[in-house]
Amino acid sequence: MGLTKQYLRYAASAVFGVIGSQRANITYVTLRGGEKGRYVAVAACEHVFIWDVRKGEKVLILQGQKHEVSFLCPSPDAVHIAVGYEDGVVRIFNLLSGESNVSFNGHKSGVTVMSYDALGARLVTGSKDTDVIVWDIINECGLYRLRGHKDLITQALFLKDKNLLVTSSKDTFVKWWDLDTQHCFKTMVGHRSEVWGMALLDQENRLLTGSADSELRAWDISYLEEKKAEGEPKVKKGKSLLEENDGRILSCKKAGSILREARDRVVSLTADTKARVIACHGNDAVLEVFTVLTEQEVQKKMTKKLKKAKKKAAKVQEDAGDETEPVVERTLKDEIIRLTNIKASSKIRWVDVLSCAGGELKFALLLQNNTVETYSLKTSDKNPTATKTARLTLGGHRTDVRTLAFSSDNLAVLSASGDTVKVWNRATLQVVRTMACDYALCSLFVPGDRQIILGTKSGKLQIFDLASGSLLETVDAHSGAVWTLCLAPDQRGIISGSADKTVKFWEFELIKDPETSQKRLTLKHTRTLQLEEDVLCVKFSPDHRLLAVSLLDCTVKIFYTDTLKFFLSLYGHKLPVLCLDISHDSTLIATGSADRNVKIWGLDFGDCHRSLFAHDDSVMFLQFVPKTHLFFTAGKDKKIKQWDADKFELIQTLEGHHREVWCLAISPNGDHLVSSSHDKSLRLWERTREPIILEEEREMEREAEFEESLAKGPVPVAERIMEALELFREESRKLEEHKYFSEKAGKEVKPSFSCSSDLQPACFIKPSRYVLDVIKKVRSSELEVSLLVLPFPYVPELLKLFNSYIQQGLEVELVCRCLFFLLKIHFGQITSNQMLVSVIDELKTNTLSRVCQIRDLLGFNSAALQFLQREIESKEDVTFFTDATGQLEEKKKRRRKRERAVLTIA
Repeated sequence: MGLTKQYLRYAASAVFGVIGSQRANITYVTLRGGEKGRYVAVAACEHVFIWDVRKGEKVLILQGQKHEVSFLCPSPDAVHIAVGYEDGVVRIFNLLSGESNVSFNGHKSGVTVMSYDALGARLVTGSKDTDVIVWDIINECGLYRLRGHKDLITQALFLKDKNLLVTSSKDTFVKWWDLDTQHCFKTMVGHRSEVWGMALLDQENRLLTGSADSELRAWDISYLEEKKAEGEPKVKKGKSLLEENDGRILSCKKAGSILREARDRVVSLTADTKARVIACHGNDAVLEVFTVLTEQEVQKKMTKKLKKAKKKAAKVQEDAGDETEPVVERTLKDEIIRLTNIKASSKIRWVDVLSCAGGELKFALLLQNNTVETYSLKTSDKNPTATKTARLTLGGHRTDVRTLAFSSDNLAVLSASGDTVKVWNRATLQVVRTMACDYALCSLFVPGDRQIILGTKSGKLQIFDLASGSLLETVDAHSGAVWTLCLAPDQRGIISGSADKTVKFWEFELIKDPETSQKRLTLKHTRTLQLEEDVLCVKFSPDHRLLAVSLLDCTVKIFYTDTLKFFLSLYGHKLPVLCLDISHDSTLIATGSADRNVKIWGLDFGDCHRSLFAHDDSVMFLQFVPKTHLFFTAGKDKKIKQWDADKFELIQTLEGHHREVWCLAISPNGDHLVSSSHDKSLRLWERTREPIILEEEREMEREAEFEESLAKGPVPVAERIMEALELFREESRKLEEHKYFSEKAGKEVKPSFSCSSDLQPACFIKPSRYVLDVIKKVRSSELEVSLLVLPFPYVPELLKLFNSYIQQGLEVELVCRCLFFLLKIHFGQITSNQMLVSVIDELKTNTLSRVCQIRDLLGFNSAALQFLQREIESKEDVTFFTDATGQLEEKKKRRRKRERAVLTIA
């Protein structure tokens, strides 16, 4: 493990360019007793950003770890914020210090919803794994797990005055939970589609739900009294509590529905802390705001309505002579009215509403184009109209960044997207310039770093001046998309490659601007190379001798720069080459393709030195580190990798992006790397002084793969069962040898058991028990699938072990389940194997006897419990288990009726 060649590690330095990730919600927070409604918290990939919407600045960053943030929930005391992640972990951050000291790990997949109780002592979390967990914040532990939903949880709310919880899910159900008994006592089945949002209104006497249609359904909640008169038994005999008050704790009745203007599903539904204002939206840019009237306001409205009805009835009575009193019914529309609609600048992803003093409402909107907008609304106005108070756009692009470039002094970073180009200060990560542009596909800094050039999807070249931030000129360069730009080694011009099947050569030229009478930069077209296919990438060799062009026909053609004569053709990729680069000494060319491979070629004869399987998806970008034979690749598999082109080895993998990586750029000194991704983030990586030892890197990767495989499907589980059986055979053989040598020597010989690092627990327990432990650790849902992929040669050994387990009474229920499944799928091979006849006979005898023993034990225990129940009931005059026993008696009665009906028919 010697340091024959030293590599230095690149480490993540910063995340920028993202204003708010779409996966998690937006929420208002309060910092250090500051102004209410001034700060908002949003997710930024694995971090959480706190923005000051008034100044448009980032004031706090809550550092995450690896997985993406999926939900945010501030505490009622405004001191903490709960952050849920895609791996199911929940962390509690202190908003004063920005640190996290509390972490909850109970979900198997991403957290989808969180909510505090009124005191902030408990937190409920819902997840994609369909579980609901209630956590104790003070003791930092889980209280209980609630199971019953069949799809991901969309909302979970505590009730303030009662120890109840209400949850909604994509399984179309709304469930009510009694937290004293941790059971679901009521399931609302009135929805025909997924329930996406939910809010409690009118002092928790009304529930409003939003689903996949245009209706917001309202449900009246009636809480039933459970108090009894003194001396009366808790439950009357023969009648359960559930039967007595028809709902036990509460009853829900549909009160009506409110029609939304949007026709698609509810994306998010939220209410303010006073439950007076409701905001909801669909997949469009319109936020619909409703207000809940107080009882006095409703009565006032009904009085006006009645007066109008009386006037109308009086006119009718005069004509018809009828003296009937008019009746005005109170409907849901009289209690919940539409306040206004807010039109955002783009599609809305999440919303939060905050009620402030003086009847002011503040809305924070997280949009799908990486933008945060805030609006203010006065409810006291006769016709309330929302006004936009802030818009956070400067710190990121609206669409994905498709091209990056470093300035020659390593200090500035250029990023361009579908509508804007931004120049960033690498040290401070602040935006220096923002300029509107066409859809950019490629870019570069002009020598001197005073101008930049963009190649666009429309086939134009755009030249910008950084000092003034203005567009100098737009050149109609190509009739197709400009996919690539390359600066000439002599820095006197550039080349452009396009989908119009041409490569064009351009020279820098200074001309006099007629408007300003000053000289400005322009491009002069000198030569054109016509090709047979679309050009995807072009590159000069650093010695200015050769020109490499990748084409849509999966080949790379090499031409002489001076004469444009054909020199070499590099073919071997199965899909088009999307990126390529030439080393600083002009000896190697590396090509990355959509076929996921990277090939390293020699430029002398065009021979392929090595083909590397680089990524699990298309290789999108490739670039050599300056003055080395090391190069970086970026792929759609979310990873960035560094390679050695001399030794053909993977040096390191940079993981951090959560979506496809589109492009990257390496600084001229090789110390910094910046990358862009579909997750809207730009990431800065920095070269450290820490050396990399490849053997240790490979070992760490293998350990990570092994740990990941344990959490995956049935095949790795079956492999673990096979490994356990192999270990059992080996240890059994050693025990037999030990026994043989002990008998031969006439004394006890100490056995020498070997211990595998992966199967270390086998050293401390019997080998047969270790096999059983491995089977016990398999999830119940994966057990049969794992046994299904288990090869038959392992089955005889497993049947013998099952026989010994049943004889010893070890996990009889689990062993019988495995045994019956193996007999079912391998019936033909087992019955035709003469060696297994005796094993099957023993299994038959032992299984029947052991199951009968367990059945007798259960029957004895059941009889004893029934005896104790009768004794206690006779003494205290209280009926136990009335609900369950009553249902059992009803079932018996119905069965007897059916039997009598069958006998009558017969």
